[in-house]
Amino acid sequence: MEELQRTEALIGKEALDKLASKKVIVFGVGGVGGHACEALARCGLLRLDLVDGDVVSVSNINRQIVALRSTVGKYKAEVMKERIADISEKTQVKAYNVFFSEETKHLIDLSKYDYIVDAIDTVSSKLLLIEMAKELNVPIISSMGAGNKLNPCAFKVADIYKTSVCPLARAMRTELKKRGIKSLKVVFSDEPPYTSGTLENGKRVPSSISFVPSTAGLVIASEVVKDLIK
Repeated sequence: MEELQRTEALIGKEALDKLASKKVIVFGVGGVGGHACEALARCGLLRLDLVDGDVVSVSNINRQIVALRSTVGKYKAEVMKERIADISEKTQVKAYNVFFSEETKHLIDLSKYDYIVDAIDTVSSKLLLIEMAKELNVPIISSMGAGNKLNPCAFKVADIYKTSVCPLARAMRTELKKRGIKSLKVVFSDEPPYTSGTLENGKRVPSSISFVPSTAGLVIASEVVKDLIK
């Protein structure tokens, strides 16, 4: 494809053909997952499924690639599906407008994927997805916390048990150890929280900025591509 000439010049035709034959699923199409989806689509991946039950809100506009004034109120997975169609008409995309949980896990057969991206915010759903991926021996990469951060250069790729500083990674280590899961590739930031978040309706929610979660998503996409073509 003409639009992938420069990608082919970098990684070679064999690697590009290999990418085209793989199938990836992304859970969470927000600040991290949305940028991962777009990068994967632009790399020549031709089968990409998306899972997210949330709709775009005005508060997403500061950081999420799917969030525009024109997309407020629309399902994030559907917006990304339309966006990918405008990038590559050959890419097959299925959007699941659901939150991944015990109640919805039966809707998706994880065994048919070559790679899973976990960009979910909820710990219980992350743990469920990781457990299922490990049982099926499907490669998975998991995003740790990208909120309350200001330094995009602080992201690292590591095993979950070699992470530090990140509060979400700490909670995940504890829960994964209880479940007997001995390894998990993650993207995490070792930057101490820049803020403690903001109060909305009496609840503490993470603060965010455009260039931090997007960086995490791009790092995830790079790891998926490198793992699939190696």
